[in-house]
Amino acid sequence: MSGSENSPNTKGSKGSRNRLLGLALAGTGAAHFAVPAAFEPLSAKVFPEDTRQWIYRNGATELALGLALTSPRTRRLGTLGLAAYGAWLASRALAKR
Repeated sequence: MSGSENSPNTKGSKGSRNRLLGLALAGTGAAHFAVPAAFEPLSAKVFPEDTRQWIYRNGATELALGLALTSPRTRRLGTLGLAAYGAWLASRALAKR
């Protein structure tokens, strides 16, 4: 067994990290449905109209993107989607300042 197989930069380690990130994002998305009130203080600032509906929409988006990040087959699309979603959220937040 060579030292490079245990390196933190190996493909397996990177895949595990990406899977963990995806699961964390998916878990956050699911939490939007389980405890939506926890997201209301922040969401109300960015989505003052229909806040609860936006909490559910954002939860569904985060759940889908998180799951996309967990699989190597969908990771690229998930990454692109996450970048677009992040940019959209940032633009909403800046517009509501």
